[in-house]
Amino acid sequence: MNPAEVYILEQPEPYKSILMHLQLLIEHTFPEAELKYKWRIPCYYVNSRPICYLNQSKDYVDVGFWHSAHLTQYTEFMVSEKRKVVKSMRYKTLDDIDDQLFINILKEVEKHKNKSFLK
Repeated sequence: MNPAEVYILEQPEPYKSILMHLQLLIEHTFPEAELKYKWRIPCYYVNSRPICYLNQSKDYVDVGFWHSAHLTQYTEFMVSEKRKVVKSMRYKTLDDIDDQLFINILKEVEKHKNKSFLK
């Protein structure tokens, strides 16, 4: 089994369910996405370029987007919290996830995947 999948399955609830739901949304949006285990967390790549990472941290699941410096839409829903490059979405419960918003963000991020992380 892929270490990234093990990471997801070993998380306590509700984080495991949140991670599995996000995994489903990512793989539905990008059927070609590859789930890798980098920096001890699950990371999604499309055509060898990073799209996002998943991290259970404190009392939430963090979905980080490396190319967020290029985003012009949906930034009001993201958290940067003392990070210079990465912005993320945070979820404490399954009900916090707005599927369509998350998919829209993924599609926006994907448009910038070939750019540098920094603007």
